[in-house]
Amino acid sequence: MTDELTFGWVSPVIGLPDSDHEPIVMYQERNILPTAFEHFDCVWLADHFYGFANENDPFLESWTTMTWLAAKFPTVMLCHHVLGQGYRNPALTAKMAATLQTLSGGRFILGIGAGWRGEEFERYGYDFPSTATRIRQLEETIKICRLMWTEESPSFEGRHYTIRDAKAPPRPDPMIPIMVGAQGEQLSLPMVGRLADGWNTFWWPREEWEENWTRKRDIVRKAAEEAGRDPADITISVTREAGLPNDSAEAEQWRETLEHLRALGVRHFTCDFGHPTSTEPVLRFVEEVLKPMKAG
Repeated sequence: MTDELTFGWVSPVIGLPDSDHEPIVMYQERNILPTAFEHFDCVWLADHFYGFANENDPFLESWTTMTWLAAKFPTVMLCHHVLGQGYRNPALTAKMAATLQTLSGGRFILGIGAGWRGEEFERYGYDFPSTATRIRQLEETIKICRLMWTEESPSFEGRHYTIRDAKAPPRPDPMIPIMVGAQGEQLSLPMVGRLADGWNTFWWPREEWEENWTRKRDIVRKAAEEAGRDPADITISVTREAGLPNDSAEAEQWRETLEHLRALGVRHFTCDFGHPTSTEPVLRFVEEVLKPMKAG
């Protein structure tokens, strides 16, 4: 990935009561994203099948929605927040990713994780094994993707997944970066260090960053070094859920928070602003937070 400072926009695929139960991403596609994507680098979409507080709120499937956005906005990068690896066969994931990379002109990032919402797996008929097993499945999924993206006739036999002569033309060009969403210190973070191009995690309260988050960051870096990789090649992304600034004082608070994360090694800020209904605070964020940080 890149060491350049970049900003991502999370567009909610859910339709909440304050959106009149229209999936928010549909409202944003018409009213917000044309302005936002003149400045933001990447769009992120959640990968779930139904809502949380009210399971009957509208909730769009993420890959279909991502393909729709890729066609609507031909310059922004594309990443899921994050795909549950168990929702799709690994070879199918690799094929879908290669296809979207081709159709989007090389703008896709495979954002993927081990999956965590057990009831969702079970309701849709997917197995939901232990956390350790899901992480090992994720590792095999990453290996299968890389094989299918780089070899003409890839085969792989793992503990959980197998492919045989799994041709998947056209192979992606440029190569698809893999961004892993992970928190676990025993298995998942060392795997990020060994295999991933990027690591995405959620923003924590500031008082926890110096001890807890930096410990996790250092696990990733150490695993990368032990695997013979340069830790600087792993892009660190943090997701922050907070409203857009309503005035310059709030914009300064945003910038102060992000500058602190930047000093700790974060290079991509994934911003979940919820459901803004005006571009005014979007442009305030751009002018008073995003542009000054990129310039600095």
